[in-house]
Amino acid sequence: MAVFAVHYVYSDATVPGRDEHRPAHRAWLNALVDEGVVLTSGPYPDGSGALILVRADSLDAVSELFENDPFQREGLLTDKRIVEWVPTMGAFVA
Repeated sequence: MAVFAVHYVYSDATVPGRDEHRPAHRAWLNALVDEGVVLTSGPYPDGSGALILVRADSLDAVSELFENDPFQREGLLTDKRIVEWVPTMGAFVA
């Protein structure tokens, strides 16, 4: 399986919605952590977005999966980028 980096971009305008839907967003992510799909996740300290590392078979599978994120469903993302990432050393090397 490949590792993918999912980059979320937030705007100040979506702060209230993200605050409201964060519990559902984190519950969704935690379920994926429990399944071994999400390797790690967290926001950028400046509030501009977040990074989520995912293990999956394909870019299409990740794209489809992330349509179910409550932040995505509620229109709270300014942008989203998903790219395959090739860890060469450290904690995420298979």
